[in-house]
Amino acid sequence: MLPILKSLEDGSVYSMGEVIQRCSDYLNLPDSLRNELLPSGKQKKFDNRIHWAKKYLLEAGLLENPKRGQIKITGRGLEVLGSNPDIIDVNYLKQFPEFQKFGNNKDRNSKQGVSEDSVQSVYTPREVLDNSYNEIRKSLSIELLEKVKSCSPYFFEQLVIDLLVSMGYGGSLHGSAEVTCKTGDGGIDGLIKEDKLGLEVIYVQAKRWKNVVGRPEIQSFVGSLAGMQSKKGIFITTSGFTKNACDYAEKVEQKIILIDGSELAGYMVDYDIGVSEEDRYVVKRIDYDYFEES
Repeated sequence: MLPILKSLEDGSVYSMGEVIQRCSDYLNLPDSLRNELLPSGKQKKFDNRIHWAKKYLLEAGLLENPKRGQIKITGRGLEVLGSNPDIIDVNYLKQFPEFQKFGNNKDRNSKQGVSEDSVQSVYTPREVLDNSYNEIRKSLSIELLEKVKSCSPYFFEQLVIDLLVSMGYGGSLHGSAEVTCKTGDGGIDGLIKEDKLGLEVIYVQAKRWKNVVGRPEIQSFVGSLAGMQSKKGIFITTSGFTKNACDYAEKVEQKIILIDGSELAGYMVDYDIGVSEEDRYVVKRIDYDYFEES
């Protein structure tokens, strides 16, 4: 909050984009932090925090909005800067009656969804929502992977094919994806035709294992691809891969994609394989274009 006020202490009017850039320069942020995204991947964390800090400063009367999308420091904001505070946080803002009302008014909070806990949090409300979503997703992925491990080898191979089809591989072609046999180990477990004539084929190996997959298993898979004269393969396991296995897969002539248990569970959640929607929360924002008057 203090960097925002300092970036506006000349009394000029700035756009939010300008404020964000000025604060970034003031803090001398490296690009890695400046461009870091929220867990949802839809907004930059720094931008999100600037917007929420701005909201708190507005509620405390230290900033004002001369026009839509514009920010200016108030006389109170200049007085605060004149007192040379070391830091401006929620506790500091509580000295102002307007901010106390913002944080404590139950009727206002119930209407706007602003709780005292959210005001006190070191995270913005959007970060709290994103972090909660990620915790739910992580828990679901762990439970889902355990369920997959309890399935039969053949069911797992079919699950892998269903997932790849849902991801868009060969999904528009009749008979373009199939489990090749009902043996759980060795050889090729499935295939996906990328074109109608089957000129481009991706072969799949699915290992429902507890132990990590090493280089010998990847070498065997590469040998099978060579026998099929194929240049593409996907190796999926419920466990993980050794470093030697990963290094080897990167060096071979064929294009080999390795998917471990964690990635598998994540893809299953993303593409609705073995899961169903329970709740949906839509995050909305003000549509300022609606309020434009000619």
